[in-house]
Amino acid sequence: MTFVLALDQGTSATKAIVVDADGKIHGVAEVPVRVVADIAGGVEVNPEELLQSVIDAGHQALAACGNPPLSAVGLANQGETIVAWSRSTGVVQHNAIVWQDRRSVDVCRGIGDRAAEVERITGMTVDPYFVAPKIAWLAPRLDNAAADTVITTSDVWLLNQLCGTFSTDVSTASRTLLTDLDSLQWSSTCLEIFGIDVSNLPAIHDNDALLGSTTRFGGNVPVVGTCVDQQAALFAEGCHAIGEMKCTYGTGAFLLANAGTLPRRSNAGLTPCAAWRLAGKTSWCLDGQVYTVGSAVSWLMEIGVLNSPEEIDVLCATVTDTNGAIFVPALAGLAAPWWQPTATGRLVGLTMSTTRAHLVRATLVGIAAQVALLTRAATQDLAGSAQVLKVDGGLTRSASLLQLQADLAQCPVQPYPSPHATALGIAEMSLHALGALPRDVHLSSALQRLDPVEPKMSSDEAESVLANWSAVAEQSIREARA
Repeated sequence: MTFVLALDQGTSATKAIVVDADGKIHGVAEVPVRVVADIAGGVEVNPEELLQSVIDAGHQALAACGNPPLSAVGLANQGETIVAWSRSTGVVQHNAIVWQDRRSVDVCRGIGDRAAEVERITGMTVDPYFVAPKIAWLAPRLDNAAADTVITTSDVWLLNQLCGTFSTDVSTASRTLLTDLDSLQWSSTCLEIFGIDVSNLPAIHDNDALLGSTTRFGGNVPVVGTCVDQQAALFAEGCHAIGEMKCTYGTGAFLLANAGTLPRRSNAGLTPCAAWRLAGKTSWCLDGQVYTVGSAVSWLMEIGVLNSPEEIDVLCATVTDTNGAIFVPALAGLAAPWWQPTATGRLVGLTMSTTRAHLVRATLVGIAAQVALLTRAATQDLAGSAQVLKVDGGLTRSASLLQLQADLAQCPVQPYPSPHATALGIAEMSLHALGALPRDVHLSSALQRLDPVEPKMSSDEAESVLANWSAVAEQSIREARA
């Protein structure tokens, strides 16, 4: 029997699953990762902890199913998190800079008029979320670094530690602000603008490329099947036709829409990037981001509004609205389509009758409103309409969020039937590469889809909620621009 170990290295945890060619999950494990944020906008994590979480989660998942012999190991990565490390020794030179980090704002502002050049080449907005500004910010701060230090996305270092390769996949490379959107090759112009030497960047490989082998999980196992976590989830959700879209609700929320087989620049502020390149064929997507979703829930718990995520639906069941409270959870800035990295959260409309339940519901409305507006932006770019929004991630366990999302997006919302979408997407890529699963067969077809959540709110009421929320968001944006 063919067994694949699929590793989903995320912001707050690494998840590992052991999957067979029929899509049956035999073992699961999850190891938390400690992320540290500071008042200056820094968000960091120890790279060694990332690697150890990958190794520990993999071994625990294997132990949970009797340590079967593996045919492959695959890896999903965070996309925009970077690591500085020595090419010769693999030793890290600094904490990893996480995708939520805002400290490269001045780098983005500093390139001035040349931002338009970068946006023309990459199709992406110049923003601290992406990799290039982070590299340019970190490089001059590496005191006493090794002579052969490189700064790469986290997947490059993790894969190097697993199997010795120095490469990244097309989906990850396309989100760096350093690749030409049309060719998916490093852009000499973008490299010059950000002061990065191409010799310090990895090779770019397909998502089903065989990268080498690893002994980290017993035996000598091929490493094949790598992708950004969000594109892996899009693949798992079965979004293979133009206009099909999904949203993953994790630390942040990420809406991706399949854009077909040609690169498509956005007119609505979304991020165009490679979804995947498999068997030499590239699919493209449009990406919209909400930076604080699960982290907004964590914040509610830190300040004592919530005791646990399980309390969300209990509290929301006690109210029918927010009692006038409006929350813009821009706790790490606003991404697409506004691109205001210094925007801050805003909570308005409080009265003596505002309760914990109203605040929790206002948080869900703030999350769902942003995703609904991203859904609208994607359909505008793709000249279609949202038929269904497929969703996955931890917060989709909240029936209250799913209903609000359906209401504000004004389309059915269909939850993924497994809590392991990203890992299953990686597993499927690995199985295709091994030849253990035909290219035209997808693991999603073997899953019994859950019933979609239908909108209950009228379109007029949804428009009113979105307009009120957007007005408060604009206040935060104006303040950030001042």
